[in-house]
Amino acid sequence: MLIILVLIILFHLAAATLLFVATIHNAWWLVSPPGRDVLYSDLWYSCNTTCFPIAKSHTPDAAYLQTVQATMILATILCCISFFVFILQLFRLKQGERFVFTAIIQLLASVCVMMAASIYTAQNKSFHHSSLHDGSYGSSYILAWVSFPMTLISGLMYLVLRKRK
Repeated sequence: MLIILVLIILFHLAAATLLFVATIHNAWWLVSPPGRDVLYSDLWYSCNTTCFPIAKSHTPDAAYLQTVQATMILATILCCISFFVFILQLFRLKQGERFVFTAIIQLLASVCVMMAASIYTAQNKSFHHSSLHDGSYGSSYILAWVSFPMTLISGLMYLVLRKRK
């Protein structure tokens, strides 16, 4: 049982790490024009040799970007909270009870990641102006999609997990 518990904790920490990296790293959108440096864009800044705020990110046209920012931050916070609740419940729950509260929080984090990545997918190509339009999705975007099933599986594991001796 101890090995299963350690594996669940490591799986949860891996999902949280992926969420942190996906939210912070500046590789959601990549553009590599011929003969110039690669331009990276994340949820807040566009960077090549220097970083500058994303143009029009404060307008209603880019409200989707603010939604993606908020839901990714919320997913990261919920994932961290569910880990701490799990640790608390590990020592406070009676034998045989399930980690339902932890599972609910982790499943909410999973829904937030899915919403953020889906909204970014649906709206991103229409937002970028023509010079950035011919880019591709970057590693942080892929990490966000990878963290979605990881948080979902983690939440389902907590739902099934019972406290045993």
